[in-house]
Amino acid sequence: MATTASSIAAPVARRRRPTTLIPGLLVSLLVSAIAVAGGSIEERAFGRPIIEPLVLAILVGMAVRTVRGESAREAPGVRFVAKDLLEVAVCLLGATMDVPRLFASGPLLALGIAALVCTALGIGYLIGRAAGLSSKLAILVACGNAICGNSAIAAVAPVIGADREDVAASIALTAVLGVIVVLGLPILIQPLGLSHYQYGVLAGLSVYAVPQVLAAAFAVSALSGQVATVVKLARVLMLGPVVVFFSLRSRRARGPATIQRAALVPWFVLGFVLLATLRSFGAIPDTSAAIAKVVAGWLTIAAMAGLGLSVDVHAVRRVGARVVIAVGGSLAALMVLAVGLIRLLAIR
Repeated sequence: MATTASSIAAPVARRRRPTTLIPGLLVSLLVSAIAVAGGSIEERAFGRPIIEPLVLAILVGMAVRTVRGESAREAPGVRFVAKDLLEVAVCLLGATMDVPRLFASGPLLALGIAALVCTALGIGYLIGRAAGLSSKLAILVACGNAICGNSAIAAVAPVIGADREDVAASIALTAVLGVIVVLGLPILIQPLGLSHYQYGVLAGLSVYAVPQVLAAAFAVSALSGQVATVVKLARVLMLGPVVVFFSLRSRRARGPATIQRAALVPWFVLGFVLLATLRSFGAIPDTSAAIAKVVAGWLTIAAMAGLGLSVDVHAVRRVGARVVIAVGGSLAALMVLAVGLIRLLAIR
């Protein structure tokens, strides 16, 4: 019993020691500063940043991680920056939202998002099985593509009893492929004839993780970023029902699964909705909204740096071709579904 208690107390104690976060915080801030400086240099040379600081932070972080490798001392701080600070940034973005403008397309968009997630889950699972993946790995790949990348994989994995190897394989590729999508998605604006509003919907529907959505959308325009944030958070809300579904599906084989209420609706989603509601009713003045926007912007750049520092490029070499096919195929299907939904709802 003593051994069990000490094993539980040890990680809790580590989480409570702020000093363990300092090395990762420092390297993330350094990468953020380099990205901001790079954006300033681009703006002076070309009139505007060709590669936005948000994206630069990811690229610089990936380069640092590739050259230096993973640092155990920096890992806690990097995780804190990439996850916790990003959640605060997303929450603060609610104070900057013009909700009536964002939902100009009507309630059909919300229904369309739910339908798209369900359809993408089914198609992604079938593609994974057709590629030769196990049922559990196919579920992880489908959830990562349809909902929110690594977060969905991490939430669903314990519910379905996935192996560590399956979790590592699915997370490794979705992290790297997600960065590729961030860099390549803006290229589709001109060929598809997308407005900034439509592009925001596309980014929110197709890009994996919240920080990647922010990088892909805010790099185009503020409107694209705001629309993409709302659409993406609607996708994140689908994680709760999906986790419950797989929990009930696995109950007969593994026994009753314990689902924490906090995992179903993340706190930052609730905070975002609350602040957006207050802003819509005029409870948050323009000056406060402006401050929230600046703070959220800086926190987001730092989170991008943490994200880049978390991506192990070499891990792709250890991922089998079947996973590559499954993830790539699921992503292509998701993109087609997203564009199809935009056309079907006549979103402008």
